[in-house]
Amino acid sequence: MKLQTVEYYFREVVISMVRNRWMSFASIGTVAVSLFILGVFLILVMNMTKMASALESQVQISAYLNDDISKEERNDIERMTKALSAVSKVEYIPKESALKILRERLGDNQKILDALGDSNPLPNAFLVTVNSADAVKSTADAIADLYGVEEVKYGQDVASNIFNLTHLIRLFGLILTIILAGATIFIIANTIRLTVFARRKEIAIMKYVGATDWFIRIPFILEGIGLGIIGGTLSAFALRSFYAAMETKIYSTLAFFPMVEQYPFMNYVTVSLILAGIFVGILGSTISLKKFLQV
Repeated sequence: MKLQTVEYYFREVVISMVRNRWMSFASIGTVAVSLFILGVFLILVMNMTKMASALESQVQISAYLNDDISKEERNDIERMTKALSAVSKVEYIPKESALKILRERLGDNQKILDALGDSNPLPNAFLVTVNSADAVKSTADAIADLYGVEEVKYGQDVASNIFNLTHLIRLFGLILTIILAGATIFIIANTIRLTVFARRKEIAIMKYVGATDWFIRIPFILEGIGLGIIGGTLSAFALRSFYAAMETKIYSTLAFFPMVEQYPFMNYVTVSLILAGIFVGILGSTISLKKFLQV
């Protein structure tokens, strides 16, 4: 491509944006608002996903041991449990510690345990943490088969409800993102179409004098890219401010809420929004030009 042709393309883009400045402002505004709304839902979905992962990670397996096993047998159980692929942590809870924890949880009602005297009916146990929610049941079954393990519990009903909830959150987030992305492309494409419609006579004249489709198309695509970059950048900066304010507000009231860290997360979001602006600018221009090139 000749340098003069490149200069012509960029000169046409600048002239078009200045000549149709109100339409350009409308297109930039539409891109910025649409991508901002999409970005808000994306960060909400990401934080919902992190919350779901945090809920899943709190599901632990309690392996209760027989009272008559030796220390060597207990060590064997611990070693074989740690060897399981999905296990990330194994903590031994002796019966004395378990009773102390139970007393603390009962609070004012711990007098109920006074009737036990010096006896301790609680078993020794291992508290097992797994690194994958899907592996909880299979890991629990494997631990239950070990010699010396009397019973295994992981709150099967509660865990099942948590897993169902987290899967629903992820599915809802994915569907919502796809719908909003489609709506964003539709709105932006139609906004850019108005810009193209305003220059339909110019396009027709260029076609009649022998200009190729790509010669006509490239300035519009470059203009769409420019509008997309500006709109995407504006939406990214607005979204960064929004997320910073939201993070401050949430942490001031819910200090332990599992939010996605602002950095580098928002850097990725910024780049994604600018790239999305470029993509929808190209797509919107291409879709809008198709009809007017058929002269």
